[in-house]
Amino acid sequence: MKDNANRLELKEKNKESVKVMVIAEDHHQRMAFSDTVRSFGLILVGCMSQEQLRRKSELIDPAIDIWLIDSDYDDNIVAATTGSKAAAILIGFSQAPYLNEAWQYAKWQRKLKRKLAHTLALPTLIDVPVQKNENKDREWQYVVFLGASMGGPSAIKEFLDNLSPMLPVCLLLAHHFNNAMIGTLPRVLNRHNDWPCHIITSSQRLRAGQCLIAPIDRQIVCDSTGRVILLEQEWVGEYKPAIGQILKNTSDVYGSELINIIFSGMGNDGSQYLDLIQDNHSQLWVQDPSLSACPSQPQAIIDSGYCDFIGSPADLAKKLTDYISERAVTASLS
Repeated sequence: MKDNANRLELKEKNKESVKVMVIAEDHHQRMAFSDTVRSFGLILVGCMSQEQLRRKSELIDPAIDIWLIDSDYDDNIVAATTGSKAAAILIGFSQAPYLNEAWQYAKWQRKLKRKLAHTLALPTLIDVPVQKNENKDREWQYVVFLGASMGGPSAIKEFLDNLSPMLPVCLLLAHHFNNAMIGTLPRVLNRHNDWPCHIITSSQRLRAGQCLIAPIDRQIVCDSTGRVILLEQEWVGEYKPAIGQILKNTSDVYGSELINIIFSGMGNDGSQYLDLIQDNHSQLWVQDPSLSACPSQPQAIIDSGYCDFIGSPADLAKKLTDYISERAVTASLS
């Protein structure tokens, strides 16, 4: 702990103005810290490894209230924390469960919240519930992830033209596209149908009856509360956005409540983690390669042996409608 003056000053602050810096070596651990700190309503100044801290030390905001350090407390970190006006430096944390382990993950979040509340004498943290999946308009029951590349816009538009926006689904689209032209994609997709399509420009919640489009220049990640979080990092690898990366993340988080559909496209992006997707019981469907402007992407999914359904865009829309109806009947009977 720093001196009591800093602690008292922090106690007088509004929770929304408390600045937190996270240092952790494990990527998954950083994601969990980032999700949790933001869900408390605190300001996350940065979430990085020691090496990233070393490279960006001169850019770090000196007015940091709390350091959460899940790394070796070396000279670099000592120098960084000494130069800050922190009220608390907390070191050492248990490994966060994965987001699809909802109960264990929420327990980990509550433990961190209690630690912060106790250490900083901020009982209001305890009163703030971890955000839940709430939709001000309509509740969604399924996330439908759409992946496409060359030839994708016309196929996805046909899919949307045949899909009711009143279904309890939210759509998340990752399309390999020119960054200068992606702004035209929403107008192309929602012409003559009632699906609002928006490019993700800030962290937000998935909503029933809407199609959110992944940006080209920044990564996104979904969390267990139904949020899409926009990150500062660029996509890694040849394909932007990275369909395989988003597909794995959404599968880990939503499991059997996720339907993945891969449309026309070039290459094999999306086929990297299919064994893990099967373990999470997510559905995996593709556009018929013979009806695709570019068949290689859906064909790569079929060749993996994990594909659950093949059809035209209209067939895929009907399959999704029937699938949701069948599961609703099964749930009512059980």
